[in-house]
Amino acid sequence: MSTAVGPLPATAASAATRASGPQPADVFVIFGISGDLAKVMTFHSLYRLERRGLLDCPIVGVAGNDWSVEELRAHARAAIEGCGESIEEAVFERFAARLSYLSGDFSDPATFARLAQAIGAASSPVFYLEIPPSLFGTTIKGLAEAGLTKNGRVVVEKPFGHDLASARALSAEIGEHLDESQLYRIDHFLGKMGTDELLYLRFGNTMIESVWNRNHIACVQITMAEDFGVEDRGHFYDPVGALRDVVVNHLMQVVAVAAMEAPAGNDADTLKDAKFAVFRATEAADPAHCVRGQYEGYLNIDGVGKDSTTETYAALRLEIDNWRWAGVPWFIRTGKKLPVTQTELRAVFKHPPRLGFMEHGRHRRPEPDQLVIKLDPSTGTRLILDAHRADRGGPQAITLDMEFAQEGGEAPTPYEVLLLDALHGESERFTRQDSVEETWRIVQPLLDAPPPVHPYAPGSWGPKEAERLVAGYGAWHGPWIAT
Repeated sequence: MSTAVGPLPATAASAATRASGPQPADVFVIFGISGDLAKVMTFHSLYRLERRGLLDCPIVGVAGNDWSVEELRAHARAAIEGCGESIEEAVFERFAARLSYLSGDFSDPATFARLAQAIGAASSPVFYLEIPPSLFGTTIKGLAEAGLTKNGRVVVEKPFGHDLASARALSAEIGEHLDESQLYRIDHFLGKMGTDELLYLRFGNTMIESVWNRNHIACVQITMAEDFGVEDRGHFYDPVGALRDVVVNHLMQVVAVAAMEAPAGNDADTLKDAKFAVFRATEAADPAHCVRGQYEGYLNIDGVGKDSTTETYAALRLEIDNWRWAGVPWFIRTGKKLPVTQTELRAVFKHPPRLGFMEHGRHRRPEPDQLVIKLDPSTGTRLILDAHRADRGGPQAITLDMEFAQEGGEAPTPYEVLLLDALHGESERFTRQDSVEETWRIVQPLLDAPPPVHPYAPGSWGPKEAERLVAGYGAWHGPWIAT
């Protein structure tokens, strides 16, 4: 049954006199508000936005649970506290007052009729689908048939398909009811401060951009390491694996930001065009240049098939066939049960020649310089240079480090950034369908002809077979351990 309050009042954001273009949301509707994502991410992010004074619309939760509004608010409080947040009562009271609730079946037209009544005169609604992709089509169809999508935006969570064919099929299904401009596909990596900083560091500093190319860089290494395992998520993870879970979305987005040309404008399409050009120039991955691994003990997890060949580790080599990057390999690795939790991008520069002016016995070839951008869990930059050190009696690598926590502080959490963008109609940080299809094209050969899975010990850096991928380029570097 429905426990929603009556129609929501129109706000200033829904006035007919607003300028053309995406308008700020005058109601935020969350499908699946009783689920795990809302519990561990959404409530916490919205509460932080409330504390910063950035929320200004009602929030309607929709789910199958037969909750009252009071139960929803109690659930929200517990979720926020469960994220380690210390609640300020005045802030929470403001936030809780925004919440209302509607229970219903997403396949029942009556649910959407009651939702239309609940949101009343709102003319710029934003619908957030925190539900399985299998329900996207049904839910969006229900919204459209109830007349709720004409001026609305719809935010969807990954995965955007499980291969190229399904990504296209999902797009076609959604496209029957929504224009591409109305669809906001969330990838939380695009909300990270480190991703923004990587883009700015490149183009905001002549010293870096002038050497950010094949003439100076030998290879690029991207590492996303996690020190935890699948734990109680076996039923979800086993049909997916590392390639589908993080490579095709998160890490390909890092590749795009690191490899793209400078966008010629600040509008969403110009930025997305620059990313698409990177994906379009990236050759399809070669299974011969991919290593998959599975940590020992994975097969004993509930929900995992006893003979599963799902990878919990993947390392691969990509080639970007354009003027800037031709001949520079991009090495990507990700895995669970590795020594640390850390995500970074590392540009390894070419070797300088031997230095003939050094004293006898010290004719050491300098080590290649490295520029490291730490993306997660904290943000920072590291420059590794070779220097002559008196205390070491000669040349030695030195590091120049900067942590953003000590230089202006950390940015808001990724979901704060992305949810606020969606509420404001700013789509720069959301992925576009053509890029979705290109990233699936790149990874598809690894799904069609997956390399064998090699076991590795928990706490190690993955299977030893991954070292062959970087042969000729030294070894896997790092990561820069989080402090």
